[in-house]
Amino acid sequence: MPTSRELGISQIVWSPVAQGILTGKYKPGTPAPEGSRARDEKGGADMIKRFLNDEVLTAVQGLLPIAEELGLTPAQLAVAWVLSNDNVAGAIIGASRPEQVTENVKAAGITLDADVKARIDEVLGEIPETDAALTQSPGARLS
Repeated sequence: MPTSRELGISQIVWSPVAQGILTGKYKPGTPAPEGSRARDEKGGADMIKRFLNDEVLTAVQGLLPIAEELGLTPAQLAVAWVLSNDNVAGAIIGASRPEQVTENVKAAGITLDADVKARIDEVLGEIPETDAALTQSPGARLS
């Protein structure tokens, strides 16, 4: 069976830093920072509120040491993780400031080994959707 890439089927992921949640700036049990998207009623507060809970924010804090060990920002780790998926052709980072684009683009050439991906999976636990019927590659769904 051909892979999804051989079939020319892939994804372009929107918001690989989950509206800023994966930057680590939002902390569990703490109000959203002033000037952040979560505080902007015209610029995304509704989009981000589904992630603003202690379970998600605590898990994100657990990713910070992994990013630091790799010499990455948390946002770069998130983008690198998205781009490491074989079914992803690209990511729309949706940065709100030019320096965010500059920093996030550095993730494009980063390779995350299986051990790092396993550590990320362990930290995130059951927060991400992992139901194979919803997440497996298009090629696998076609078989």
